[in-house]
Amino acid sequence: MKVLVIGAGYAGTIAANRLARKVADAEITVINPRSEFVERVRLHQQIAGSGAAATPLAEMLRPGITTRIGAVEKIGDGSIRLDDGADLAFDHLFLAVGSSVEPLPGAIAVGTWEGAQTARTTLAGLTAGQSVTVIGGGLTGIETAAEVAEARPDLRVRLVGSTIAASLSEGGRRRVRTGLARLGVDIVEDVVAKVGEDTVALRSGPHLASDLTLWAIVAEAPDLAARSGLTVRPDGRAVVDDYLRSVDDSRIFVIGDCAAVPGARLACATAEPQGAHAANTLVRLLAGRTPQPYSMGYTGQGLSLGRRDAVIQVGRRDDSPRRMFLAGRTGAVIKESICRFAKYGSRTANYAWLPGPK
Repeated sequence: MKVLVIGAGYAGTIAANRLARKVADAEITVINPRSEFVERVRLHQQIAGSGAAATPLAEMLRPGITTRIGAVEKIGDGSIRLDDGADLAFDHLFLAVGSSVEPLPGAIAVGTWEGAQTARTTLAGLTAGQSVTVIGGGLTGIETAAEVAEARPDLRVRLVGSTIAASLSEGGRRRVRTGLARLGVDIVEDVVAKVGEDTVALRSGPHLASDLTLWAIVAEAPDLAARSGLTVRPDGRAVVDDYLRSVDDSRIFVIGDCAAVPGARLACATAEPQGAHAANTLVRLLAGRTPQPYSMGYTGQGLSLGRRDAVIQVGRRDDSPRRMFLAGRTGAVIKESICRFAKYGSRTANYAWLPGPK
């Protein structure tokens, strides 16, 4: 049985490892643009130089799994076409290509490995007194601004977003602002209209000096599913059934950021349960057993504010925030544990620490 996994992020890696552990006769090939597993939850550390986000895939994938470095041009009827012109056949396929980032011209995307590397190099070349602007008031933007400000207190760091930490409770949002203020991060609640060579123009009119502009907003899913003829939502995410299979081809599982799962947000806490559940579904089908519909809930959200501070927002199953949150060093320890367990779960194919069906 030939199984192809497109993408070696959290979802694709745990799916491949779980299948390799449960299906002895499966020939599993993972196709990925690079030979490293990238912890997207640590890309802000990669940028600031306070941590590393890449691990060789050889250390993440179980023995017997084949790795193919490259990109997929198109998914066909039981086969895929690679960017080098090669065709690979499949009996089952797992599409786990993540999400895409489309920064305004002049800004550097922080949500990709290539962008993080470029940002890291540029940041290292800045001198005291120069300015860094992070665009995006979500958790990624907050973490990036805080990490840069803590690592480079000699720089002026600002965070620009229409709303800062909108997904947190009122108390959590206040605590985020306190943490950013402690690090010297200026908060500008506005929308960026244009990015120049050394300025950022706001929709309200002002132009802000910016020697390095970082884009921390996720846009859509890559267009692989759409250009392969699969049914997608307007944001490019592939429409799936109750078992995470494409509504157009039951041989194709779609997992992680590129899957249009109602109520899901972009996070490793979403990707890993989906990857594991899809693998479990295939195992059940191969054994002639009835698969279980995918269902999961959330327990909260976490974001770091440098290496010694964090906010852990306690949430309801539907991902809405409760009033309770943890912060400070306790929050930082919890956030670091979450990041470590996310990598551990993908590598060992064990996600018992995450909510959702096992």
